[in-house]
This record gives sequence, structure tokens and C-alpha cells, in this order.
Amino acid sequence: MTRHVYPFEKLRVWQDARSLIKGVYRHTKAFPRSEIYGLVSQLNRSAVSIAANIAEGSSRMSRKDQAHFSEIAYGSLMELACLLIVAVDLEYVSADEESALRQQIEIVSRQLNALRKAQLSS
Repeated sequence: MTRHVYPFEKLRVWQDARSLIKGVYRHTKAFPRSEIYGLVSQLNRSAVSIAANIAEGSSRMSRKDQAHFSEIAYGSLMELACLLIVAVDLEYVSADEESALRQQIEIVSRQLNALRKAQLSS
């Protein structure tokens, strides 16, 4: 039996958001246990929210609704960027690690902006 592929799974932005999730989870594993319910949880949830909102938006019938979920995903992406800066400030993430994740954030940011623009122009 072949596995059904949902439309959002074909989106490069969703695939790159999944990659970003893996990177965030990989880094938060090394955070102090005292941050499990604080910064670790917030970082992980914001990363997952990006991909989840892309997927949810893809199910909406109107392009305006789709664009709304792309906006929400972008907001979660900016939350993630802010939380990473805080993690650097607290010395839980090195500047080099943050830079690598920030490159992924920039890629997803450009893709989300392009997706939203396409959704609103159709």
C-alpha cells in the first residue's frame, strides 16, 4: 500500500521547516534541566508551530485564509529567532550554533514571504 502524500508535504518551505525543527531540538537537548519547562519548551513549540501552520494553511479553501496561516507561521519563526538570541545571551547556545540556525530561519523566512505573496496574488 502506498502512503498518501498531503499537499503541504510537497512544499519546500514545509520541508525546510521540518529541518529547522530537528536543528532546534538537537540544540535544546543540551540545555539545563531547569529550562525544560521554560526556554526549551518555548523554542521547541515555536519551531513546531511553523511547520504546523504551513500544513494547516494548506487545507484552507480560500487563498486569504491560506495567507493568514502563512502569517502565523512567520510570527512563530520570528518568535524562534528571538528565543535563540535569548539562548545565546544566557550562553545555552554558542554564537556559531545560533548563526547556523539563523541561516535556516532566513531561508524559511524568504520562502514564507514568497508563499504568502503567491497566496494573496491568486
